[in-house]
Amino acid sequence: MDNIVGNASNVVEKGTDIVSGKALMEAITAKIGTNKADINKFAVQTALTNKDRSAPIGLFDSGIGGLSIYLHLAQQLPAERYVYYADTLNVPYGSRDSDDIEALTLTAVEWLYKQGCKLIVIACNSASAYALETARRCYPQLPIVGLVPALKPAVLASKSGRVAVLATKATLNGSLLNEVINHFAHPNNAAVIKYFDPQLVPWVEAGMPEQDDTALRLRQQLHTFANDGVDQLVLGCTHYPFFKAFLLEEIAQQQLSIQVVDSGQAIAERVKQLLVANQMSARSDNETEGRYLDSSGADNSLSKPLNHTKDGKQLPLTFYATKSDDKLDVLIERLLGKKAALQYYSK
Repeated sequence: MDNIVGNASNVVEKGTDIVSGKALMEAITAKIGTNKADINKFAVQTALTNKDRSAPIGLFDSGIGGLSIYLHLAQQLPAERYVYYADTLNVPYGSRDSDDIEALTLTAVEWLYKQGCKLIVIACNSASAYALETARRCYPQLPIVGLVPALKPAVLASKSGRVAVLATKATLNGSLLNEVINHFAHPNNAAVIKYFDPQLVPWVEAGMPEQDDTALRLRQQLHTFANDGVDQLVLGCTHYPFFKAFLLEEIAQQQLSIQVVDSGQAIAERVKQLLVANQMSARSDNETEGRYLDSSGADNSLSKPLNHTKDGKQLPLTFYATKSDDKLDVLIERLLGKKAALQYYSK
């Protein structure tokens, strides 16, 4: 049984400054066409992949939620360099239609590909749900890792057979999650409860004030889940791991029998496996030569090193946003910590 629970009064309207997904799709299809044959033809033209061990790993999200995935990656793969693309001009993706999401995602993947990324993580559940397979067809030689809520481990760990997934509407309605529900959860006699609250992402970006109405609703929903017999709560949006500690504290205080699961650890392990299998892991015993992006968006390799790995210093994250302001800087610092090493890129 699939239940979608939500609060209609909390729906966030699209902003007036959003770039038209239709216009983006027209630009992309002008290059790659609209049918599978055209996509495959484009794929042949873009099949060359950067196999350089020192090349960066690319991450893409509609906003800054994918930084939760970056933290897992940086912890497991500290010798790697990372380039992060945040489509802050067009966030959120969760309320967009599938064509918009696909067009915006392909634009981001193409940008990261042009920066020489050896592997790309689509660190956005909504984007993965609607654009992952198309992106893989366009770049068949480039490893592309997508996100799907960690439903499988939650189902296997559940004792009650009732699992809740907290995610955006786009993710909850997307094919990736529903394939897992139909082909794994249901055959294992697990009931999946879907829940969304459009105010969760703005709440995270506001610093997660505990007296906010969103926090109160989240506490109440935890109790609703517990009363319904849910014992596994899957965080299906990359913003959500940032309030995992908030959930665990409430669960502990109220002695609820709920475990919280997110995808970050599994994604980092998958990336590590792909790097090893393709012999693309960064060498931690040498200096890492920096690849810098110039003001035109071109990829310029300079002799100046980005950082050193052998002295134990953290390699900086190269961060690019389609729309940037002072609030974004404060938010990134809040989520990553003041000690985070960042190198900004701007047009």
